[in-house]
Amino acid sequence: MRDVSAQEVAAFPRAADRTTSAAIHKAARARRRLEIRKITGAETEVRRRDPISSSSSLLLLVMNARGNGRPNGTLPQTKICQFKLVLLGDMAVGKSSLVLRFVKGQFDEFQETTIGAAFLAQSVCLDDTTVKFEIWDTAGQERYHSLAPMYYRGAQAAIVVFDITKPETFERAKAWVKELQRQASPNIVIALAGNKYDLNDKRLVEYEEAQTYAEDTGLLFMETSAKTAMNVNDLFLAIAKKMPKTDTQNPTHAARHRGVNLQDPDAHPTSSCCGN
Repeated sequence: MRDVSAQEVAAFPRAADRTTSAAIHKAARARRRLEIRKITGAETEVRRRDPISSSSSLLLLVMNARGNGRPNGTLPQTKICQFKLVLLGDMAVGKSSLVLRFVKGQFDEFQETTIGAAFLAQSVCLDDTTVKFEIWDTAGQERYHSLAPMYYRGAQAAIVVFDITKPETFERAKAWVKELQRQASPNIVIALAGNKYDLNDKRLVEYEEAQTYAEDTGLLFMETSAKTAMNVNDLFLAIAKKMPKTDTQNPTHAARHRGVNLQDPDAHPTSSCCGN
């Protein structure tokens, strides 16, 4: 067996590199000859004989797939509308607890009494619209009654709350409804909430009585429980569906007081309205 020279030993790595490189190029050529690409659920055969023409074909296929069903391939925009909502009712009926449950998903058995008013915000998503509520939770004590008009002025929605175990709070709720219908915005959406359904065994205001009153006065009505979360989200969702999705006033003022489509760059006075 002959000895291997130093020159032959030095040539081994170069020969191995050439072999590896040839194998890689061969595999790449094989892959380029025929590739099956799946684009948006449809299998498309792309032949790689002409790299320029096949790349153009693939680009066209991708553009067609992205634009399928949408002009110019643009994504559908979601409208964002903003509305002011106020909660009214006698003290200790659970107004703050309803808001806390809706906004944070929480319930505090020993909720502190509201002084003046509290402000929170939360959004509700409909099919093509996000409705953002600016929520003013007003104090129920009689000494704060004179401040109420400051909070319900310019509101597009109101929730009047009563305690189903206390008939006097239902009568007070009726007084709030009359005041809203007389002094608030003409198109305000008013919902009546019979709260504390978790105390149903101690009920003193019958469902039928409140339902009849709501129908006679054109109100939304639901019985709720902030403690168990029963109907809380459904109540705000029902209000959101009743809200107009376009503004009817100056957009600069409306962004805070009237409710606007925050994504409409051409907002201007219109008379259109869409209720769900």
